[in-house]
Amino acid sequence: MSEITIDDFAKLDLRVGIVKSAERIEGTRLLKLMIDLGSETKQIISGIAEYYTPEELIGKRVIVIANLKPRKIRGFDSQGMILAAGCKEDEEKGIKPRILTVDGEVPAGTKVC
Repeated sequence: MSEITIDDFAKLDLRVGIVKSAERIEGTRLLKLMIDLGSETKQIISGIAEYYTPEELIGKRVIVIANLKPRKIRGFDSQGMILAAGCKEDEEKGIKPRILTVDGEVPAGTKVC
């Protein structure tokens, strides 16, 4: 695993976001999420459709990398990334990815530090 500096970490803008809507992208393992970050709403495409239904995610407070450079995923703009525990190598060990959530009424847009 490569190391990063505290300056590298400080470049990440981690925010609490509230999932306002979620829908499956037909024929894929992707969900299109609209996430409220307080001052703006971002569309995020996430490969979590085999682990979560759209209904399970609506209203959840998730951790978002808010300053990730936008990119197209299957023709859809993705403007960030939600964080999860469990990656592909963990799946081989039977660990399913779980999104990182926040307990309580933390407002959308709150900085994670």
